Amino acid sequence: MNYREELCRAMTLLGQHPRTLFLGQAVAYPGTSMSGTLAAVPPEKLIELPVMEESQLGMSIGLAVAGFVPITIYPRWNFLLLAANQIVNHLDKLPIISNGGYTPKVIIRVGIAADTPLNPQAQHLGDFTAAFKSMCHTVEVIRLDRPGDIVPAYEHALARDDGRSTMLVEHTARLAL
Repeated sequence: MNYREELCRAMTLLGQHPRTLFLGQAVAYPGTSMSGTLAAVPPEKLIELPVMEESQLGMSIGLAVAGFVPITIYPRWNFLLLAANQIVNHLDKLPIISNGGYTPKVIIRVGIAADTPLNPQAQHLGDFTAAFKSMCHTVEVIRLDRPGDIVPAYEHALARDDGRSTMLVEHTARLAL
């Protein structure tokens, strides 16, 4: 299977879990290259949000503390930068500052933007994988470079019981139809 097919398969698997919810822009409606990967997810699990990246991550943390498994979607790294406070100072540190009392499981999907067929310009082409790996102690950052990496990584993120959240870094250029 190709990269896109594997992401669709992973999202279908996640969508079947009773506690998962999907949050972000263009999750319930088309609008990004990631939108089409959610076609088989039940519509009642798709929470469409306005552009409010930091609040989206804060909502995801709250949902995780309440027992849900949020899959929070950011189609470009540059958008996720706006949620860095929530990731680095809250999601990553909750297990530490609560002595394991709060271990929210959030699955973060983030895309490395493509520069073709339409170049979104420098403010949208970042790849901050290494920076977030260095800033996070309890959030695991996994880069999905090959199609065969995708489903196992998402299964691992969903099944984990070690009190860690997972950030999965995708290549949006590989999502073209």
